[in-house]
Amino acid sequence: MFTGIIQSIGTIADLQPKGGDMALVVNTAKLDMSDVSLGDSIAVNGVCLTAIAMTDTSFTADVSRETLSLTSLGALSKGSEVNLEKALTLQTRLGGHMVSGHVDGLGEVKSRHNDGRSERFVITAPVDICHYIANKGSITIDGVSLTVNKVNPIASGSDFEINIVPHTIQETIISHYQAGTKVNLEVDVVARYLERLVQGGAIKADSTNITEAFLAENGFYKS
Repeated sequence: MFTGIIQSIGTIADLQPKGGDMALVVNTAKLDMSDVSLGDSIAVNGVCLTAIAMTDTSFTADVSRETLSLTSLGALSKGSEVNLEKALTLQTRLGGHMVSGHVDGLGEVKSRHNDGRSERFVITAPVDICHYIANKGSITIDGVSLTVNKVNPIASGSDFEINIVPHTIQETIISHYQAGTKVNLEVDVVARYLERLVQGGAIKADSTNITEAFLAENGFYKS
């Protein structure tokens, strides 16, 4: 698990093809590796990877064929910058939200423009995950925990807007985003489980069904 608070911008040092998979070597820049051991998890652009080799300033992780095809990691090249975060511990401050490091889909940056001292980004999400995205809810973009400012449904999916403050732009790869940039999206894990409950997957047949009215009465849903 992660918090969505990026700890360093790393750089891809090497990509080693291995029978359809890939070994990724990442230079970690300012990321403190002193408490990282082999087998530990590190999120790379929001994708949870396992360190299989490491030095004081780098680590190597295997990336499966499926991960390469379903995330933006397949488009990386030597020199690409990536967001890095070590797995959280019980002593870690949860400054963002609970992030699993399991990407739900690829989004695309539609536009960006100045909004005061911040920047406003419009991002299109794939249709199969857009129903998890809510106004003022949490979403993870390339490993960064962010708040959704606005959701604008469209025929092919959903456009949503985020506001990025100068510090976040400076400390993450969001500074490189432009129209057409592909980004890894992870929806809030609470939304996934809530959907499962509403569908009745975790409710016994003889129990009272959870309805929209029940959720609204208990503060979980707004019509």
